[in-house]
Amino acid sequence: MDAQIVYIGLAAVFGLFMAWGIGANDVANAMATSVGSKALTIKQAILVAAIFEFAGAVLAGGEVTSTIRKGIVDVNSLSGTPELLVYGMLASLLAAGTWLLVASRSGWPVSTTHSIVGAIVGFAAVGIGVEAVKWAKVGTIVMSWVISPLTAGVIAYLIYRSV
Repeated sequence: MDAQIVYIGLAAVFGLFMAWGIGANDVANAMATSVGSKALTIKQAILVAAIFEFAGAVLAGGEVTSTIRKGIVDVNSLSGTPELLVYGMLASLLAAGTWLLVASRSGWPVSTTHSIVGAIVGFAAVGIGVEAVKWAKVGTIVMSWVISPLTAGVIAYLIYRSV
């Protein structure tokens, strides 16, 4: 069997595993309060989540996907051995998916973005070398993890105070 077919098959299986982990963890995080308060049934929450998670990924996920695909690892350092990028990305998908499975089974609300970014940084730093990681880009990603909840908190407070 052609190696490319095997890699594409592994990427599909690992990608589905990761997507399942994203659904199990992120949808539970987003819908827990709605289901817990009985504002939505579980079936309604699944339908709402399916529609809006898919729409968000398709309509607004392109830049995030591009950053994860090309922004974290300096692919020029792999010009002589491009297969390392394939192995590393496959390992990252499997590692992040496994972590999401462990976290979801344990009831831990973790970030799927943190999981995949951490896995890619880990593979690049250990598998290729610390210099292969685009640390400036990783820094901006980490800053967004700090700024996002602070901004959301301020907005929530302002909305709360206005009503």
